[in-house]
Amino acid sequence: MGKVWFVGAGPGDPDLITVKGRDLIAGAGAILFAGSLVSEAAMRWAPAGCVIADSKDMALAEITAWLVEQAQTKAIVVRLQTGDPALFGALIEVTQPLDAAGIEVGVVPGVSSAMAAAAAAVETLTLPEVTQTVILTRVAGRTPMPAGESLQELAQHHCTLCVFLSITLLHQVVEDLRAAGWRDDAAILVVHKASWPGEEKIIRGTLADIRDKCRAEKIASQAMIIASPTLGARHWPQLKKSKLYDATFTHRFRRASE
Repeated sequence: MGKVWFVGAGPGDPDLITVKGRDLIAGAGAILFAGSLVSEAAMRWAPAGCVIADSKDMALAEITAWLVEQAQTKAIVVRLQTGDPALFGALIEVTQPLDAAGIEVGVVPGVSSAMAAAAAAVETLTLPEVTQTVILTRVAGRTPMPAGESLQELAQHHCTLCVFLSITLLHQVVEDLRAAGWRDDAAILVVHKASWPGEEKIIRGTLADIRDKCRAEKIASQAMIIASPTLGARHWPQLKKSKLYDATFTHRFRRASE
């Protein structure tokens, strides 16, 4: 039996895959990639003779069967999926049948679209004395949310919210944030296809107008929604600075100079 590697392809730009992920592709005997979300450009590192398949029209049973079949004759099988395998993926659903078949698995993390969206807009998700907490979540759609994890409940913390898989439910995001006490002038960032060369769109707005702005840009899929009290901090006249770089702060690498 070979080994099946779940590799995070990152948010879209093929160059944002990790070096380890790229090397696994280069040594793979078979690759199953999520073609609806992963750029085919990532296949450029695949060796000659590598079996490559697209999973966009496969059901879960077909995906696991393909991986099991390939692992019977290939030393390295790569399941290449968008972002990071641990976030909003079917990692455990797929690994359980592989475990049952006695096939070894490994996971290579990837750059999440939440981080890529913040990078595209040159925003920070945390800021001293503003917020030190980031919540990665979604709104309920066909997949319900567990008790206590509705967006309205989470938004009551007024920290950074990175909302995945919810752009088609932006109206619900807006309603939930309002119900949680967010003001209409609260900054909202939407990034469509973060890092995708030539396809990325950055939409800045407020709770009051973000829906209209996204509608005008025809944003209806593959978008990260970020609501945060840190948005726009690059242009604030004053900031609370990090203690790590404060001249009056002593740590094990530097003595206070003032």
